[in-house]
Amino acid sequence: MKEATHCPRANMTERSKRLLLCFLLTLVTVIVYWNVQYHDFIRYDDPLYVTENSHIRSGVTPSGLAWALTDIHTGYWHPLTWLSLMLDYELYGLRAGGYHVTNVLFHILNTLILYWVLFRMTGASWRSGFVAGLFALHPLHVESVAWVAERKDVLSGFFWMLVMLGYVRYVERPGVWRYMWVVVLFMLGLMSKPMLVTLPFVLLLLDVWPLGRYRWGGGGGGTGTSPVRLIGEKIPLFALAAAMSVWTYLAAREIGAVMSPDRLALDARLANSLSSYVGYIHKMIWPWNLAVYYPYPATSSVIALVGCGAFLILVSIAVVRYGRRYPYLLVGWLWYIGTLVPVIGIVQPGTQAMADRYTYIPLTGLFILGGWGAADLFGRRRREVYLASAAAVIFAIGLVSWAQVQHWRDSVSLFEHTVRVTENNSSTHYNLGNVYARKGDFSKAMNQYRQALSINPHYADVHNSMGVILFQRGRTEEAISEYRTALRLKPSYADAFFNLGVALAAEGKIDRAMNCYRRALELKPQLAAVHNNLGILLARQHRLREAIPHFRAALAIDPHDASIRNNLDVALRKESETQTGRDQ
Repeated sequence: MKEATHCPRANMTERSKRLLLCFLLTLVTVIVYWNVQYHDFIRYDDPLYVTENSHIRSGVTPSGLAWALTDIHTGYWHPLTWLSLMLDYELYGLRAGGYHVTNVLFHILNTLILYWVLFRMTGASWRSGFVAGLFALHPLHVESVAWVAERKDVLSGFFWMLVMLGYVRYVERPGVWRYMWVVVLFMLGLMSKPMLVTLPFVLLLLDVWPLGRYRWGGGGGGTGTSPVRLIGEKIPLFALAAAMSVWTYLAAREIGAVMSPDRLALDARLANSLSSYVGYIHKMIWPWNLAVYYPYPATSSVIALVGCGAFLILVSIAVVRYGRRYPYLLVGWLWYIGTLVPVIGIVQPGTQAMADRYTYIPLTGLFILGGWGAADLFGRRRREVYLASAAAVIFAIGLVSWAQVQHWRDSVSLFEHTVRVTENNSSTHYNLGNVYARKGDFSKAMNQYRQALSINPHYADVHNSMGVILFQRGRTEEAISEYRTALRLKPSYADAFFNLGVALAAEGKIDRAMNCYRRALELKPQLAAVHNNLGILLARQHRLREAIPHFRAALAIDPHDASIRNNLDVALRKESETQTGRDQ
């Protein structure tokens, strides 16, 4: 680790430089993300995380904290993310701008801590500032910052940066308490998003460069600390990471968030992983036509896959070849390759081929590689050229990011942009249809649903949503047909069972409707509307003792719904009156 010594006047100059860089990093980030304070929630995961999540909308409560510590319905265990959203609800209610501002504040903190950590490890202020600027303004990071549901990215990124800072302090002055702080911060990061499972591996890379605790390849520099000691030092961190990896996989599999081999073969996932590694690099260099959802390609070109494999192998050979002289090449490249492993698609956490948000931490490795590599390429004599080039790059990506931020102002803008820049995107056509349906524009909604089915005729969610619109238009028989099609395609579809029950009840087929409701609850017990509707049908049959537990269950799930509370009160009053009549 480099430490420069300066005279007092030089120190003041260096301090002023650091303050100026921190101010500029904050200023440009605020400018790029300024408009998010006026943005709305997105009808894609934001309902799950905030707007339709009764636990979040209850604010910070003992029951809410207990729920946050046990919930896995998103496929992640991230109680600190839930807590941060509860705190936002206490402050802002359902005003989306406040949640967006919180995301931006975390992103600014992450940027400043990254700058400080890099500077503290290397003493290179301008290079550290350039890397931090790339982190702050790169368009691939817009998704993580401008999307409320991705609070887990910026929050876990905050703890990632704090762990690195704590680790640097521990390396400078080793001690049990300083190490314990690293462990605690790492645990908090894992409680924000499991993506941090790769952080112990990155700390080992930092031991090689720039901390210089291991003399790699027999070259000069470094303290020559034994690799066994360095690995052993991190065993508690690796143990926590392994436990979280297993727990996350089991949780995601339990709720069906892990794509099964019958839906996407392993060889297809491996091929997509290979192309994604290169695809993210391409998007880093040319961040254009970015989208919230990238569908799997219909076919994969063998030539393209061979090309991707050859590119990755050649780059790896090059960084190993020159890594002894320029160790940041090896560290930056392995940082990128290693930190993408949990989300590269081998264990597929969803149906997307790629996702911009997955690059929030991994691209930092490539930024370090590029920032230090460019500086060495220009050399000390052409430092002004390097600084001017860095400023030009920062300005350019800042403009692109500003434009990308505007697509996130609302759901229609985001989804319309996505279908323009992607092909065969049935998922986004479906989501756009849902947005139009909520706005009451059923014609546009049905058009989007038909486009989704033209791409994927076996899309059960689309059939279910078409059924909802048909039912609202009074075309009950057609709606029932769509619900049954959805259930044929997806037999464990709780929402379709619920909607079918609603349609059957409207036709007076009460027993069949109740059977559908019960089946929906078997599949998804936390549906408040199903409990409520089943309670209503039971109450109409004067089966109040059976109805009341369902009303209570519905109210426990959604305590803000006044109609459920009213149904419970009416049922309790009638049951009391009935009991009084029996006693008399």
